[in-house]
Amino acid sequence: MRIADCGLRNGRVSLPFRIPHSAFRIVLLVAACSPVSLRPPFQPFPEAPAVVLDAPPLRVLGEVQSWLTDQGLHLERASVEDRFVETAWYDTRTKRSVGGRGDGLDPRSTVKIRCWIDPDAPGKSKLTVEAVVRPLLDPSRVERDLEAIAPSDHEGRKLVDRLLDAVKKKLGT
Repeated sequence: MRIADCGLRNGRVSLPFRIPHSAFRIVLLVAACSPVSLRPPFQPFPEAPAVVLDAPPLRVLGEVQSWLTDQGLHLERASVEDRFVETAWYDTRTKRSVGGRGDGLDPRSTVKIRCWIDPDAPGKSKLTVEAVVRPLLDPSRVERDLEAIAPSDHEGRKLVDRLLDAVKKKLGT
């Protein structure tokens, strides 16, 4: 091995350490990515209604959040970065929201609404909204395993239909 190969020239260290450019880029990329996301690890139910809107995702997110809170639903999770909104469990009969597992609410009239907002064509967004019910409460199981899409005659599903109609009217399709 020659002295020049070690970074020494004329007895002086040219660089105290060497980082290959590709490794440096990888370190920057990893540092820039955050593994934290508020979106759930599952996709919406296939039966969940979706609509393409004439607005960018952040505008759709703002409209969805304000409409849901105007209707009296409490938001349990909302993320601008992830473009995702989830309400607390909401009793459509008593108009009461309860966070967490929704203990103490009537399962026949209780619903949770989740909204996924994804970019579509330039300047457009795809809004997918699911209303889920939980027919039984079993603390030993994962919450998603107990959920089912709300039937079409359920008040939670009607709430989703009103949400979609409102954002379509305001933002266009």
